[in-house]
Amino acid sequence: MKNATKSVSFYIILIAVIVLLVMAISSFIPLPRMQYGEFIAQLKAGKIDTATLKENECVVTLTEDVDVQRAGKTVTLKKGTKYGVDVVAPGDFQRFMTEALENPEEYPAGFKFDETLSHIPAWVEYVPMIAMIAVMCIFMFIIIGQNNGNSKIMTFARSRARLYTDSKIKFEDVAGAEEEREELEEIVDFLKYPKKYFALGARIPKGVLMVGPPGTGKTYLAKAVAGEAKVPFFSISGSDFVEMYVGVGAARVRDMFEQAKKNSPCIIFIDEIDAVGRHRGAGLGGGHDEREQTLNQILVEMDGFEMNTGIVILAATNRPDILDPALTRPGRFDRKIVVNYPDISAREKILAIHSKNKKVDPEVSFKDAARNTAGFTAADLENLMNEAALLAARRGAPAITTEHMKEAIFRVLVGPEKRSHVMTDNEKKLTAYHEAGHAIVIKRLSTTSKVDRVSIIPAGSAGGYTAHRPDEDISYYTSKQLFETIVVALGGKAAEEIIFGDVSTGASSDLQSANSTAMKMVTKYGMSEALGNMIMDTGREEVFLGRDYGHTRTASEELSSTVDREVKKIIDKAYETAKKILTDNMDKLELLAKTLLEKERIEKEEFDMLMDGAAPENTEETVSGETAEETATVETTEETAAGEKSEEAAPVETTDENS
Repeated sequence: MKNATKSVSFYIILIAVIVLLVMAISSFIPLPRMQYGEFIAQLKAGKIDTATLKENECVVTLTEDVDVQRAGKTVTLKKGTKYGVDVVAPGDFQRFMTEALENPEEYPAGFKFDETLSHIPAWVEYVPMIAMIAVMCIFMFIIIGQNNGNSKIMTFARSRARLYTDSKIKFEDVAGAEEEREELEEIVDFLKYPKKYFALGARIPKGVLMVGPPGTGKTYLAKAVAGEAKVPFFSISGSDFVEMYVGVGAARVRDMFEQAKKNSPCIIFIDEIDAVGRHRGAGLGGGHDEREQTLNQILVEMDGFEMNTGIVILAATNRPDILDPALTRPGRFDRKIVVNYPDISAREKILAIHSKNKKVDPEVSFKDAARNTAGFTAADLENLMNEAALLAARRGAPAITTEHMKEAIFRVLVGPEKRSHVMTDNEKKLTAYHEAGHAIVIKRLSTTSKVDRVSIIPAGSAGGYTAHRPDEDISYYTSKQLFETIVVALGGKAAEEIIFGDVSTGASSDLQSANSTAMKMVTKYGMSEALGNMIMDTGREEVFLGRDYGHTRTASEELSSTVDREVKKIIDKAYETAKKILTDNMDKLELLAKTLLEKERIEKEEFDMLMDGAAPENTEETVSGETAEETATVETTEETAAGEKSEEAAPVETTDENS
């Protein structure tokens, strides 16, 4: 309400200034001029309506239009227009005023002369301008005063860090990150009870760097620290330091640490620190980088000559590989906390937390949902619960059921089904055999995955998909398991060739997945007999141009040829394996494709019955999309070894090359 009152006052003052400005400008616009002789002639002719006389000026209006000669041309003086009279000789004007006073009967009745006006001083004419300047000055002071000294023009170098003294998120709201929480609890304990650490000569870490894939909960952990520490908590993003003005970033860093010192002990949280903390010297243009100046100031503030006792810095990033080594060394960011993908027990706890404010049917098992969401991040799980709630509301259900949870998993993995998408009969037939090929290879070959759903209904960007999941979370893959994934990826293309004698563009994503896995087996995991333990892949998934430009390792032509031959050998062997499996199961391939064309979607139980030789139940409700769907996640196509996790939570086998 207070801000609204200020806004109204501002507009009232603005309107008043505009009115005064118009009045002042109009007062200085010169009047059209009339010669003294013309004035006398028209006055005696009775054509002057009114005449106001001042000391050295006369303003008149005419009763009718009058034509006068000016430089050989006829000029019309308009009726009702005010004209100023030019006085060539001041004595003539004085005589006129004297005659007007002495013989008023000689002039028209409308003529008047106010003697008091003859004594007005000349400086009075400048009063409007002086008043206008004064009002404008007052107006400027009001504008500056409304900002209370916080005008952007005057404070662009001040820190934009937001101060939080209380957060509703606590450590009890954090699930699936027990070890990470313990590390941060120690920081909070130090800020609360520093004496017990100082008594033992311990030095608390100056900085804690949280790294991990997007969506794993790094910022959420920082909010929990703010809620538990009970000390001032400054939060800022790395991009807030950098502006178009040179030196602003460094100035904001200085101001932020000055504020932190005044509120010590406290915590500073810098989100996405890679925006300012990347490698120095990475600029390819050769000029001075504003980010480097900002980073230099951060380095000095964290571990310079001046001690920042009681200030702990938290930072988060998903690109630790591009951070400057001086920033991550001991003495600055002493401790690094890896916030990775949650395991099955962590996923169960996260789902339970995000269901607190939702109506969930008691029969819903979060343990089963966690088992079917391998590779999901904390953000994915929160989105999963939200999608389930939206589905329940859309269908008018009183609570979230198991069916809603299952369908929500598929919506997160694949996207919503596009039943309105028109496919030709040939495309549907091609898609049915393609997906049947994937499913049969999984059933007959895979030692880690089980088919959960086979569908030829377009979903997301896919023309169809085969959803399969491992029985448990896998951290390490053997060469046999990786070879199986390549065979599974090529199963769709093999089915197309066997049935139609030709292949389509729908297998493009499968080929990309198969080639990528085979290349990693040879160049990264040492799973090739020809190369043995020699690898060519440095393990850097993402390229940082400032670091990698000019430092790329070059291999000999002979070695590159060997790699190409080994990759092709693996892919060719996998393709022949897929074709043999499908040829040996032609009856199952035909049966499964025919069923898909009839029902468009097959769930796990029906698929197992078809593969085991049992007659499937004749149900038509599968097409409607309202039946219970068996939950399924999909084994990643970017399989990694040595405990690495793929960035993609659960890609899906598709038949659409645009997927």
